[in-house]
Amino acid sequence: MAPSVNDASPPSTVNDAVTENNVQPFFVLQKGSVRKSERKLSGTGKTRRRIDLSPELPKNSENLEDEMEEEKMSLRMEAFEFVWLKIESTIKDVLREINTSVFGEIQSWVHQSFGMIRSLGTPDFPEATRSFPIITDANSKKLFTGLVLTKNMEFVDDLLTFEELGKHLKAQGCHVANLSSLDFTAKNGIGGCLRSLLRQFLMSTLDAADISILASWYGEQNYNNPVVVIVDDIERCCGSVLSDFILMLSDWVVKIPVILIMGVATTLDAPRNILPSNALQRLCPFEFTLGIPAERMDAVVEAVLVKPCSGFSIGHKVAVFMRNYFVSQDGTLTSFIRSLKIACTQHFYMEPLSFILRDFVLEEDNWEFEIERYGLSPEVMFKHAFDLPSYQRVKMTKVTSESLAHALSELKRSQNQWRAVVSCLYETGKGEKVRLLDLFCEANDPESFNRREFDTCTKLEKDSVSSPSSRQGPSLIKGRVICEAVHLVRDLSTGQLGKLLKIWEKLTVGIKEINVKVKELQSLLKIEDGKSSKKDLIVTPKRHASRIQLNIEDSKSLGDKAAKLLERMVRDYMRPIECIPLHEIFCFKNVDKLRSALIGDPRRRIQVDLLEFQKLLHCSCCIRGSNALLPSMHDTSIMYNLAQEHGDLINLHDWYQSFKSVVLCPSSSKKKSRQSPLPKKRKDINESENRSEASIQARFCRAVTELQITGLLRMPTKRRPDFAQRVAFGL
Repeated sequence: MAPSVNDASPPSTVNDAVTENNVQPFFVLQKGSVRKSERKLSGTGKTRRRIDLSPELPKNSENLEDEMEEEKMSLRMEAFEFVWLKIESTIKDVLREINTSVFGEIQSWVHQSFGMIRSLGTPDFPEATRSFPIITDANSKKLFTGLVLTKNMEFVDDLLTFEELGKHLKAQGCHVANLSSLDFTAKNGIGGCLRSLLRQFLMSTLDAADISILASWYGEQNYNNPVVVIVDDIERCCGSVLSDFILMLSDWVVKIPVILIMGVATTLDAPRNILPSNALQRLCPFEFTLGIPAERMDAVVEAVLVKPCSGFSIGHKVAVFMRNYFVSQDGTLTSFIRSLKIACTQHFYMEPLSFILRDFVLEEDNWEFEIERYGLSPEVMFKHAFDLPSYQRVKMTKVTSESLAHALSELKRSQNQWRAVVSCLYETGKGEKVRLLDLFCEANDPESFNRREFDTCTKLEKDSVSSPSSRQGPSLIKGRVICEAVHLVRDLSTGQLGKLLKIWEKLTVGIKEINVKVKELQSLLKIEDGKSSKKDLIVTPKRHASRIQLNIEDSKSLGDKAAKLLERMVRDYMRPIECIPLHEIFCFKNVDKLRSALIGDPRRRIQVDLLEFQKLLHCSCCIRGSNALLPSMHDTSIMYNLAQEHGDLINLHDWYQSFKSVVLCPSSSKKKSRQSPLPKKRKDINESENRSEASIQARFCRAVTELQITGLLRMPTKRRPDFAQRVAFGL
């Protein structure tokens, strides 16, 4: 049997050529045990790579630039924290407001159920503190249970909802405990649920899992308020543990007036699939339904991206990517919010002037641009602003503080007009289930605006039907949702049109040009209503059919006028942010950065790190810009760089010889050849060379194994034992 890598060194009489060529496939596949003596030798040996951690002292100018860059970065990070805190608080307020009506229903049901439990009788103090339940009839063991249908794909979106529900019920005087599905596992049993209840109600950790302790606590001082236990997702709970928990609570319901609230993600029949019949008989269920995820998504998009929340915005491609990521990949609102935070972080990290957003939010309408407040010189600010591509397209010859402030004010004014038009479109199509996220992606498309595709709705329809790209999916049809909203206006009745115009009037209060046109249309609507009411007074049965036809024609003409007004609003005032100068300060457009952060490309990242290791290691020997492979480099990096010279298959012997030639420094071998060692030391030199041969083979094996683990290499097979196969090619 051939010796392994870690066996004793072969005798010095072995021919060196034979030793070098004796690289068997098992050197790659087999890993020998490490001996203590060899561990000591490896510990006392010379270091293969030397990293210089003490950088050279930079010059004064470099120090100054570094300090300025740190100040700018800290300024941007402070602005990011302020802006994201504003966005996060807005999202929480919106989600809380969406669930307010359902929370109100649950609250009234909880107090009604508590009153019904108390109508069965209240035990006196000695009886309430005894360590056994009160024996009553079967009707007294009914456990009032609220089934909350969440309709979410993942329970991660329900965590915040049930947390807010618990806070809402606590504010109304209830004793609330939030239990997770992790508390109902077969491993922990019912004891885990009880310990979690005692920890939340008694505010202390107890080893004993006894419900009589909870009964004594409630009987002593808390007998005037209901006890609410919330389970976020019953479909993730262990059925047997949840059944035992329900049976136990129903036995003690007279002493402890417990009301159970359970989240259901799929259908309200889920408890029947999880619980046995004896547990189902103890439940007295009531049904509650939360809003669908699409409604919550629209509310978040409206509050954060459409309304003036923080000044931060996202570009068209980023918005389309986030929508597709939400719809097709994850489907949770939590992931959408996380991707929005990543986009916000990347924007403040990459954009030098992004710190302006903080004061841009604080001062709202009466905003004045003052360079001095940021601690930067005007030259630096002007240089950054002038280098922006959107500002260079304006072709301004001279950049001053006044021109910069005027451009920023113009950007804010254009964005307010854009928001007003998008809100009007959304209110128009809300009844027909037009999703705001789809509308946002279309309204934020700079290409459609530049091509003037919004001139008429018929042009949009012809483009969407005739173009072959439109058949690939709805995301490629330009103006589909906007065109649908315009058609809906034409088909509205007079009463519906009047309600819609009132909404438009409120939404366009800050935009004088649009608001005047909406009021003119409202006055026309009142005139038409007045004419029709006068005709109704003198109408005769013979003219009944003609009067109906006339009213229909009047409503159609008003609908056409409203549709034309909406088209004009879209054409003249819905200007995407990417078409406005200086939008780079406020808008994040780098979709590749966001995609890499969310989805990632680990195989490509590994390849880049192996090929560009100097950027990560910063060692003194490899940072000098030389592309040559050095023996001080990391073994895996050497191996992967050498693998680039091969095709689909890599010959192990050739690969090893190339690796060995890199590891054994040629310059040191030449110096050693010039020296004439004494005859007594030749034996020691041969033994050290044999030991180095074995160590090189071991390093080669370890590097190959690491490449296999990272998914860049497939190990040799029995069919071709001398070749390894590359899995990844290129970047």
